[in-house]
Amino acid sequence: MKLKNRVAIVTGASRGVGRSVALALAREGCDIALAAKTVEPHPKLPGTLGSVAQEVEALGRKALSIQTDVRFVDQIEAMVEKTVEAFGRVDILINNAGAAWWYNMEETPEKKFDLVMNVNCKGPFFAAQAVLPHMKKNRWGHIVNMSPPIQPEMAGGKIAYMISKFGMTLLTHGLAKEAAGSNIAVNSLWPVTLIESLATINLGLGTPENWRKADILADATVAIVTKEPRSRSGQALFDEDVLREEGIKNFDHYACVPGSTPMVIPW
Repeated sequence: MKLKNRVAIVTGASRGVGRSVALALAREGCDIALAAKTVEPHPKLPGTLGSVAQEVEALGRKALSIQTDVRFVDQIEAMVEKTVEAFGRVDILINNAGAAWWYNMEETPEKKFDLVMNVNCKGPFFAAQAVLPHMKKNRWGHIVNMSPPIQPEMAGGKIAYMISKFGMTLLTHGLAKEAAGSNIAVNSLWPVTLIESLATINLGLGTPENWRKADILADATVAIVTKEPRSRSGQALFDEDVLREEGIKNFDHYACVPGSTPMVIPW
């Protein structure tokens, strides 16, 4: 158990990638603070913090459910305070909570623009700010932002979304330099292919034959945070590249439909 006695905060942890990452970290011995908006069962949204907490505890680890809307700084600060109160520390932050709006400029109202900026950019910024003092105290920490390498040609047709996601990656590059002397790593992680999620489904991005399971991002996250922080920081990484470094060359078992070919994102 490479993360025994470590504590992680995972945002957007009630379903999808966040749930998979939380369970993968728990399997490595990590206690988990689960943060998301969904506490009560929702008729259109599968999973709650409580259901994921039960899965973490079934793996023999401690779980703390914290209802958190990452658009609001006071809730982010409370999330970190409650984690430290419960576990005494915080070692890993996974900025996974996200909002998707894949539409062009003329179809983007102010409300949607503000949503993606606040969830994808502002939330990770202040979550990182809140955990930094605790990581510096222990001189060990990993922050993983679920965001892509900055490639401007990808912005067409989804400008607001990509501004918010590229801002998240700029957080990775900038904070990695600021935290370089504290043994705190800051990296971004992004999938090569489409991942099964509510965002993929709601945006109509293909069918299960085109998707991979969220487990591939979870396994890549574990590969990142089980390394000594000073060994890699300030990088925007793809899931396949991270796993290849671990000796994994065949990704067929991550396909949602066995034998299918997942759709590659043209980064």
